Amino acid sequence: MQRADEDVAVEDGRNGRPAAHITRLERRLSEALGKTARETSGLGAPADIETLTRRAAELEQQILDIRGERAERNEDLEAARATNRELMNRLNR
Repeated sequence: MQRADEDVAVEDGRNGRPAAHITRLERRLSEALGKTARETSGLGAPADIETLTRRAAELEQQILDIRGERAERNEDLEAARATNRELMNRLNR
């Protein structure tokens, strides 16, 4: 009888390993399917978020540079208008 109990224990151990392996495979499959679903639906994070973050920073810097250039040009334009008004006033006297 003791031998039969040992055989049952060995068989339980053998059956437990494939069951644990199946559980791990199911978990991995579920994760892979979830990732694919997120990517396909567009709900997941972009694949290369670092590149997008760097590009966003570059574009923000370009915006700041362009705003600075625009401010300088507006100052030049105002100065030119003021000079033009002054010259027109001198001509009209």
